[in-house]
Order: sequence, then C-alpha cells, then structure tokens
Amino acid sequence: MIALKRCQSQVGKKTIHSMENSTNPENECITYSEKSEKNYDALNTLQLISGKWKILIMKSIAKSCPKRFGELRKDMDSMSQGTLTTQLRELEENGLICRKIYAEVPPKVEYKLSNLGITLLPIISELGNWWQDYSLCIKNK
Repeated sequence: MIALKRCQSQVGKKTIHSMENSTNPENECITYSEKSEKNYDALNTLQLISGKWKILIMKSIAKSCPKRFGELRKDMDSMSQGTLTTQLRELEENGLICRKIYAEVPPKVEYKLSNLGITLLPIISELGNWWQDYSLCIKNK
C-alpha cells in the first residue's frame, strides 16, 4: 500500500502530497485547501453546465448572438428537438441564457447569453484547455 506523506495545509495555500514507496519517487500531487471541507461551489458550477449539450449550446449562442431555435437545431444536428428544448429551459431557469419571444406569426424566439452566462465563457474555455493538456499527458504515458 502506498502511503501519503502529508504536509501541513493552510487556508488558501498549496499542499503537496509526495508519494512514499512509489515506483516513481518524483511523483507528487499538488492540491489546494479550501476554507471549508464542505465547499461545493465548484461542484455546483459544474452541475449548472453538466449534460451532454449545455456547453455546446452556450458556445453556439456565443458564436453568433442572438440565435433562433432553428439555428441551434442545425448546430446540434444529432440532438432531438425535445432534448434541445429541455436543455434551453434548464439554461434559462439557471439564468445562463435569456429567451426573447416576439409576438408574430409564426412565433419567433431568440436566445442569447445572459450576463452570468457570458461570465462562464472563459471558464468553459479553460476547461477545454485543461482537457487538451490532460489528453496529451495521458497520451504520453
């Protein structure tokens, strides 16, 4: 069994865990301590954008705003209409997108990112960057 040698952590400071009895003596893990062990802010944020399509929908709206339902449907060609509707409703309920309905026939509905949704774009971009780094790391193992 591999034992972890734990360094004393301080609030907001890095904690380094070095692996003892590891096959790779240079192997270490860096973590960040939080103010509280019950800090679920990051998990709650991920839950808001979780799901197969929400990030793709937000990126599509950000690319050319506002977006109509039909345009989103074309961008998400393998998604059913019902799934798109559900995902859009959840994003709207969570305050990440805004829906504007025009009183005309046929009905016209446009979607745009809310101010909160716009603030998530750099985070989504960083998640993508992290995935690229992770993929390279795993590929080179």
